Amino acid sequence: MTALSVNINKIAVLRNSRGHAEPDPVLAARVAIEAGAQGITVHPRPDQRHIRVDDVARIGAEIAAWHVRGRAIEYNLEGNPFAPPRGDYPGFVELVRRARPAQATLVPDGDAQITSDHGFDLAADAARLAPVVAELKSLGCRVSLFVDAGTDAAALERAAAAGADRIEIYTEPYARAYANGNHARELDACVRTAQAARACGLGANAGHDLSQHNLGALKRAIPFLAEVSIGHALIGEALYAGLAPTVRAYLAILAD
Repeated sequence: MTALSVNINKIAVLRNSRGHAEPDPVLAARVAIEAGAQGITVHPRPDQRHIRVDDVARIGAEIAAWHVRGRAIEYNLEGNPFAPPRGDYPGFVELVRRARPAQATLVPDGDAQITSDHGFDLAADAARLAPVVAELKSLGCRVSLFVDAGTDAAALERAAAAGADRIEIYTEPYARAYANGNHARELDACVRTAQAARACGLGANAGHDLSQHNLGALKRAIPFLAEVSIGHALIGEALYAGLAPTVRAYLAILAD
């Protein structure tokens, strides 16, 4: 079964808009886990505009408590490994060193981006990613690299050579095309990249703008997807239906 990792960044966005402690991302993580989610994703950025450094530790403690109770929940930290420390933000690798998540997803985003909007250029980036990947793996993390749908086998071989364990396919172009009713080409690009990754010995994750509307078609086309990370749409839908029922609805799609 494809695992569901719930991205709770948007809970932190809402909290930060008032400058107080509520809603609490830790409580959101707990509700998602109680509803059946297999993982929790956060993407702390250097400007800490949503998930903050202290959130990373607090969410990690919540997940560790579930492990003690006998349920293995995956903690997935996303971030740009090349972003330098800034203020209280110690840098992505240092955050991973402190939190020891099950998975570190490396993303080439900058402060000017509202959200991640492209994958790594592996022809240009694989060599400098390799030592970072090695360091993160030495901390016990699985390492996933964010890549564009359509990334070819030659590029994915570079990812494998750099030591990556998985890729995460950037699915926003597919989601936009699905909303327009003409998604065959973008879905095919996702499928080709997932198949090429598997041929290289890499696992395939997917994420970005996935929703209850478009997830089923992606899962049917790539039944071997290891994990999907979903935040924006899931939290938006939860405003109307509730967080726990929405998580269960996604799990039902993935189990179909």
